[in-house]
Amino acid sequence: MATVELRFSAQPEHVRTARLVAAAVARRAGVEEAVLDEVRLAVGEACSRAVGLHRSNGLTAPVRVVLTEEDKTFSIEVGDEVPGPAGGADAVSGLEAALDPDADTEDEMGLAVISGLVDDVEVTSGESGGTIRMSWPVSGSSDLP
Repeated sequence: MATVELRFSAQPEHVRTARLVAAAVARRAGVEEAVLDEVRLAVGEACSRAVGLHRSNGLTAPVRVVLTEEDKTFSIEVGDEVPGPAGGADAVSGLEAALDPDADTEDEMGLAVISGLVDDVEVTSGESGGTIRMSWPVSGSSDLP
């Protein structure tokens, strides 16, 4: 299992870098070329959401992106440090979160876009922050060193 971890300050201009890194690592992992645009867009939405949450809550902590290559899947986790509901982690599917009437409109729209782009998405939120985990199948092992 190969892992790449990226941390960046919560500035909108760094989202593009995260998208480029995600696409490069996804390509190397064996994600089909036709899906790479979806990877870029989904990571961009997730990172933009995390940046927005950090900025609106006055957090200076970095946004973290973890890209993991496994045998048959490639996954990306985008995490923020904005505390969610008290009392432990609350996991919901991306679509359920997007349809949550209590979610703010911008957050709701971003999650809806991600849910439309990624078949396998999970949104979790807890006292230590939130994570959007997305995964895609890989076509085979990479030929790159």
